[in-house]
Amino acid sequence: MILPEHLQRITTGTLAHYNERAEAFWEGTRDHDVTQNIAALLRHIEGAPPFRILDFGCGPGRDLAALRARGHEPVGLEGSPPLAALARVHSGCEVWEQDFLALDLPGDHFDGVFANASLFHVPREALPRVLSELHATLKPGGVLFASNPRGKDEEGWYGGRYGAFHSLEGWRAFLAAASFQELEHYYRPEGLPREQQAWLASAWRKR
Repeated sequence: MILPEHLQRITTGTLAHYNERAEAFWEGTRDHDVTQNIAALLRHIEGAPPFRILDFGCGPGRDLAALRARGHEPVGLEGSPPLAALARVHSGCEVWEQDFLALDLPGDHFDGVFANASLFHVPREALPRVLSELHATLKPGGVLFASNPRGKDEEGWYGGRYGAFHSLEGWRAFLAAASFQELEHYYRPEGLPREQQAWLASAWRKR
């Protein structure tokens, strides 16, 4: 896929940021506790485990390893080659190197998609297409989990990375348009006042 020039600049710049900081990113995130998010994905997947799960934006492999340790069959997807290499080492899982804006995914393949702190890097204009591709790679009734930094539907560059910061209402509109049904949403970190909960987490079923 040939991206428009402005989208190519966004993906190239954001990936360069991660390529240059892969080891530091691992050290800074390896101990983050996202068991609440993993549980939110798994409890909504129907059928008998083990589940085939796509870790979308798997980074250096923390959550891939956690999903594998639970007996599931995760596959990672990562746009940064240095992060993908780390993910293979840390998880022992297969990791596909794909740009979020140029996906090549099998149809009706995964029971779940775990998009933890990744989809917010997709510009709003490209999000409907990316969500439709994630919808297509899920099996009928499959589950998409997403956690993103929340905002007021603004987007732009911050610290060398591009991000879109969705409100609950705005996020719901994108997911509904992509034929997902909301299962639950919550804010993180747990136990803090809402103004200190910077992350919006949500789970959705493929309709």
